[in-house]
Amino acid sequence: MNAPLTHSLDARYYIDPSVFEVERKGLLARTWQFAGHRSQLEHPGDYFAFDMAGESLFSIKGRDGVIRTFYNVCQHRAHQLVSGEGSTRVVVCPYHAWTYELTGELRAAPNTKSVPGFDKSSVCLTEVRTEIFLGFIFVNLDPEAAPMDDWFPGVRDELMEWLPHWEALKPLEWVEIPENCNWKVSVENYSECYHCSLNHPTFATGVIKPETYDIQPQGYCLRHTTECQSLENMSYEIDRSKPHAEDYSSWFLWPMFSFQVYPGNVLNTYHWRAIDADHVVVWRGWYTEGGWDSEVVRRLAVQDRATTVEEDIHLVESVQRGLHSRGYVPGPLVVDPACGVNSEHSVMALQKWMREGIEA
Repeated sequence: MNAPLTHSLDARYYIDPSVFEVERKGLLARTWQFAGHRSQLEHPGDYFAFDMAGESLFSIKGRDGVIRTFYNVCQHRAHQLVSGEGSTRVVVCPYHAWTYELTGELRAAPNTKSVPGFDKSSVCLTEVRTEIFLGFIFVNLDPEAAPMDDWFPGVRDELMEWLPHWEALKPLEWVEIPENCNWKVSVENYSECYHCSLNHPTFATGVIKPETYDIQPQGYCLRHTTECQSLENMSYEIDRSKPHAEDYSSWFLWPMFSFQVYPGNVLNTYHWRAIDADHVVVWRGWYTEGGWDSEVVRRLAVQDRATTVEEDIHLVESVQRGLHSRGYVPGPLVVDPACGVNSEHSVMALQKWMREGIEA
């Protein structure tokens, strides 16, 4: 007897603002989300602010060398504390000059010595779970969340194999690309290569061998693996001196971040930041040792934006328009028991996590 077909999610999961609001308050607040890179916080007092799951947060480096993240709100009368990025000896609220140590404890507050029973040791900024994962800063609003290594088993060790120079890596460039679609549409598109040969000719003939492409769940990670294209057909020059230099691998960390290692051990990252039900911004990052300029990486980044990125924008925005059509009836996913490049088994796993995240 044949197994029952697995159908794609109903359109409401992608276009209904009430579903997005459920995600913002639940799923996106209970999962590990990318905040930035530790190279942004090289010195004590360095900080940057960012938004996540509808909250304003900021990460800051303490004098003890620890990077902490706090809700960006003063505990006095709720004024926001910082904006953008910068460096400071202490965190001073612009409203009434309540002053906090880099560890979040209240240091001073004007005229509070005259307040009977006021105890400054009882006041502290609200801290957010923070992990440094191979130099990348991740946060989780759930104080009870399991560590990232539990969510994404084996990923840290694998990335260290593919990126033996990871400790020296710094961002060469970050580019923000808006897409007029739901974040899940964009993530699904990234998480299958069923469309690659038809829609990404440069990627499929100048970077990877599509016939070797496969994606497998690994905890809450989707693990992409493939061989690189034959060297004479590669669209850029690769350094073959490191392990796995002739492989392409990707680690998509549910729900909104991916590490990609291109042939030649070149690191690229994707980070999705959901705006609303119909809009997402994707940060695409490229990294080099010390953040030093590299003509090869620059050319690869330009090639990627001009081909794969531009091609995907047209695809995902067309899907989002189609999801708003009353004529759309979710069809069956193409789930090949043998997996491989033309199978959507990875989308099946992804949609299971999506449904669970929303219904929870």
